[in-house]
Amino acid sequence: MTPQPFGAEALVAHRWGDLPERGTPTSLRLIAWIALRIGRWTTRLLLYPITLYFVISARKARQVSYEYLRRVRDRPAAWWHVFRHFYCFAATILDRLYLLRGEFEHFDVTLHEKEILLRKIESGKGCILLGSHLGSFEVLRTLGVTQQNFLLKVLMDTAHNQNITRFLDSLNKKIASTVIVPDRPDTLLRVKESLDAGFLVGMLGDRVSSGDKTTQCQFLGASATFPAGPILLAAIMHCPVILFFGLYRGGKRYEIYFEHFAEEITLHRDRRTEDVQDWMQRYAERLEYYARLAPYNWFNFYSLWDQPPLRESSKNGQ
Repeated sequence: MTPQPFGAEALVAHRWGDLPERGTPTSLRLIAWIALRIGRWTTRLLLYPITLYFVISARKARQVSYEYLRRVRDRPAAWWHVFRHFYCFAATILDRLYLLRGEFEHFDVTLHEKEILLRKIESGKGCILLGSHLGSFEVLRTLGVTQQNFLLKVLMDTAHNQNITRFLDSLNKKIASTVIVPDRPDTLLRVKESLDAGFLVGMLGDRVSSGDKTTQCQFLGASATFPAGPILLAAIMHCPVILFFGLYRGGKRYEIYFEHFAEEITLHRDRRTEDVQDWMQRYAERLEYYARLAPYNWFNFYSLWDQPPLRESSKNGQ
């Protein structure tokens, strides 16, 4: 399939980028103050009324949640499924506060197939860690920087949700310094220098930003729009790619999965578009597998699919 023209790319990015940021600096500081003084478990109780507020007020995100949950569960979703979805998201955001402060005693983290990552680290060669907005990237990011001594950089757009980004960055300056901002004149150079120095470069592959080239993949039963950027970047850098998924399993449990994706991605000149689509389809299939494994971990609250979200009135079944 061919990438969409820029007009369609801009529309997809517009739908995500224009979603309003809801966390104010004052509210974030208040929640942090409560969390650090009364503890994680008590603060988690406060997430219930906060979650209910967002279920009621965040109409677009609520519609996307209904649509996604219907697809991933293969049956209609009710409002309490959406509530659970939002609560899972809120719980991982709260946990980021403790993770960034290095308070790992709160968590039980299991690494699956970690030998894949360790072998790459021991080789001294850099690679791309390709993740998603499924689960928590922060649990791997903080483990790598503060405990496991991974040489880790993160390619991350900080323009959206600037309040929460600044707040979380202030909790751990060391981790904040690992960010490489995309779409800057020196972005490719910084990525190349990091890979040559043996760094792991983390990026998320399931969200389209303004100006991104895109491709269409089958995802949860329909055609969905994915960015082509991760594959194009890996092909330019001639580096290995490892998939990772940091799933929140409830309570204090997280599970991080690693999968070998490609030793090197080659795009043939005469079928470049098709090659990009083939590689992103492989990624979409693994993303779908883990989304079905942990359906309430999907934190992409804008629609990837071409058709408009289903009406809520058609989803009130169980």
